[in-house]
Amino acid sequence: MSTRFESKTVIVTGAAGALGATVSRRLASEGVSNLVLADMNAAALGPISDELGAAEINVVAEALDVTDGDGFDSLVARTAERFGTLDALVNSAGIVSPNARIHNLSTADWERSFAVNSTGTFHGIRAVARTMRKRATVSIVNVASVSGMTAWAYAAPYCASKAAVVHLTRVAALEYAKEGIRVNAVCPGTFPSALHEGLPAEALAAIEAKHPLGFGTPDDIAGAIAYLASDDSRWVTGHSLVVDGGYSLP
Repeated sequence: MSTRFESKTVIVTGAAGALGATVSRRLASEGVSNLVLADMNAAALGPISDELGAAEINVVAEALDVTDGDGFDSLVARTAERFGTLDALVNSAGIVSPNARIHNLSTADWERSFAVNSTGTFHGIRAVARTMRKRATVSIVNVASVSGMTAWAYAAPYCASKAAVVHLTRVAALEYAKEGIRVNAVCPGTFPSALHEGLPAEALAAIEAKHPLGFGTPDDIAGAIAYLASDDSRWVTGHSLVVDGGYSLP
């Protein structure tokens, strides 16, 4: 069993979601010492918090709306004070946009996607920079999407907001490299989740067919995130790692 996160302190946002919970389990399996689970739905953190707490990890569950910049600043500052440092932040919180063509979207649909996916990621990077720059080496891993590098019809707010995450990752990496903060992103393809419940089998099959390696799982994404969050990637910054089963190849 790997212990590359032994003595490390990590914050995971969106930790009650399928990907956030899987990332948290992966970090726990690799020996993380202090794990802060953050989610807007604090009550939903109970099961994963109890599960990982039973493994004798210091687990803290925190309510966090990533659109609240002051709240994000406070969370990072409290974490650094409680544990003496912060080693990694995984910006996993995100939402999908309504399935609609651009002329059928409301301004609120557009703004909500950017508020969570782009501004929420910005808040996380800013909070770490404000508290940790020149103080410790920190790895920030943003969860973008392969849709930020390709184009998906009927998903303009999601694609555009994730593209913003990809470019924000590069800018932040350049700004903070000299101050000990690495910033990378993971761009997942599609993996079945609660978002796909209710879709006809033929619709799921059509989506899967676009991935030469077939559907992935949250564990496939968690492995990439763990690599970028760890010291194994200490010479990597500003990179967006595509983990999409070959979706973006054609």
